[in-house]
Amino acid sequence: MHARPDRHAGAGQRRRTSARWRATAAVTAVVAAAALSLAVGTAPASAAGGYTVTATIPVGAGPGQVAADPAAGTIYVVNEGSGGTVSVIDAATSAVTATIGVSYGPYAVAADPADGTVYVANDSSDTVSVIDVASSTVTATIPVGGSPSGVAVDPAAGTIYVSNSDDDTVSVIDTATRTVTATIPVGNQPYAVAADLAAGTIYVANIGDNTVSVINTATNKVTATIPVEGYPVTMAADPAAGTIYVPNWNRGTVSVIDVATNKVTAIIPVDGSPTGVAVDPAAGTVYVTNEDNDTVSVIDAATGIVTATIPVGTYPFGVAVDPATDTAYVANSEDDTVSVISAGAGPVSGPIVSGYRADRCVADSDDSAANNTPIAIATCDGSPGQDWTVTGTGTLQINGKCLGASRDEKKAPVKLYTCTGAASQQWRATAGTLVNPVSGKCLDGFSTTPGTQLEIFTCNGAANQQWEIP
Repeated sequence: MHARPDRHAGAGQRRRTSARWRATAAVTAVVAAAALSLAVGTAPASAAGGYTVTATIPVGAGPGQVAADPAAGTIYVVNEGSGGTVSVIDAATSAVTATIGVSYGPYAVAADPADGTVYVANDSSDTVSVIDVASSTVTATIPVGGSPSGVAVDPAAGTIYVSNSDDDTVSVIDTATRTVTATIPVGNQPYAVAADLAAGTIYVANIGDNTVSVINTATNKVTATIPVEGYPVTMAADPAAGTIYVPNWNRGTVSVIDVATNKVTAIIPVDGSPTGVAVDPAAGTVYVTNEDNDTVSVIDAATGIVTATIPVGTYPFGVAVDPATDTAYVANSEDDTVSVISAGAGPVSGPIVSGYRADRCVADSDDSAANNTPIAIATCDGSPGQDWTVTGTGTLQINGKCLGASRDEKKAPVKLYTCTGAASQQWRATAGTLVNPVSGKCLDGFSTTPGTQLEIFTCNGAANQQWEIP
């Protein structure tokens, strides 16, 4: 039997069991391979870009994985420390409306909005519980392999895929008969499953050998094995973009897999010890929970840049997204709560203050709305020319115009332009810096002398690239 990272045995053990993850991760790191990196600075220290924790919902003990059912307007959270329960959250009211008893050791959960069911993998009882959404009751319990820890649904085909980490297999369940119809050998300790139904493939994260197995749903055969960085405990698919996101727990990164080539095309640094991941395809964002830092990193799927880091509860683990409302739900395993993160909050206004000198601000010195107006450093005075609006879409506006970089080379000056939504007018708060994603360079105030025009420059973390935004 494989050693299990049973990190949610109970409220008093959760910090201790996480140390077991670190011990296992130290071993698996030996075989982890280096890959491409989008090293655009480190993760930001605080939330930015319009993401706000709008509610904190008490649930059962040791909440782990989370699933959203947008059609029913409900969120499902498995509680590993509550003797085997699932909390049902009404998305409209952010209140728990039911607590459903399942088998012992629930770990993973997936919703099938097409037939109104939810599937829970119970890793301590080697079963899958089937929940009827309408009645909030368990209607069937299906035996699978040893220690099931991941579950994914293919509604069109009427199949469920369950990773069995003790057996190194994936069980295929027919939803009509509720029986296992196939058992597929995969990598060592398969721990999570994600479905890309557009490509007709299932992806399985194997924490024992730091790989992802690719299964063809038509043949139920493994067609490829993809190395990732280290300890991939969860994963999520973005079928619209043709990508798979795999958090590497012991590397502080997320691997991005291209489904067309089955290759890792990028590795994105996040806030440390990433565990859960969820994709909002409509918004083009990826949410990653960072267990040890009690934060959630938000990644721009188009650029691979971390655009915000959001403080949540203690030891965030699972995360799910309701794309209809651009809302993320994060299970905080030690707080026994779920944080609700809302995107697209209203714009905020105020000065952008230099981190180099607190009496220096970013200014439209002439208070002009003309295109190509240069933006400079100035003594902070509270004037209208220093009253910037920071929008939820990442633009910095003043006098109805947007701050932009006309060129992407180093030392290109920044100016005001008519707002177009172009990437050259986007700014991402990252580790106290303002990163222009089209260039990957940072807003730079190389001199504190009033009247010095600001520019973009290679991000270096220096004080002249630090900014306090409203």
